[in-house]
Amino acid sequence: MYEISVRLAQTTDRPTMERLWLLFRHDMSEFSGALPNPDGTYRRERLQAALSQDDWAPYLLTSGRSPVGLACVRGLTGPVRVLSSFFVVRAARRSGLGLRAVREVVAAHPGPWEIAFQDSNAGAVAFWRRVATELVGDAWTEEHRPVPGRPDLPPDTWISFDAPAGVGSAPPGRA
Repeated sequence: MYEISVRLAQTTDRPTMERLWLLFRHDMSEFSGALPNPDGTYRRERLQAALSQDDWAPYLLTSGRSPVGLACVRGLTGPVRVLSSFFVVRAARRSGLGLRAVREVVAAHPGPWEIAFQDSNAGAVAFWRRVATELVGDAWTEEHRPVPGRPDLPPDTWISFDAPAGVGSAPPGRA
């Protein structure tokens, strides 16, 4: 089992976060059909927002000295927190690391949460339903919503739940 450290990404983590973002978007291209930009990168507006806007929180996931994933949360000052992006490298998947990371991120921001995923991503469907159940039992809902500005795509599936203070483990700190 991998050990996990979850911490808010710092300015010095930007290059690592950008590389993890490329891996994440590459994985997601299987479900979104998105091709890379001419320079080999993928759209990264959400990552840029997470790294620069006050209403966002970017998290770097590490195991020892190795970066193993990222999480980007938006809506910190609004009524609902949204796990906008979540990624764990393939070598660390199905180890329990992802669930432990989500617990820490959610614990840092108690209150209403929403998480979106695609039904065509069977791994994500099982993972996010398990996460919701582990965090709040059966006190979560699921609904389909159209992807804004993308009528060509199937609707996203959204899980919603209310994370009371103290759910998960202690909140991650700044390093």
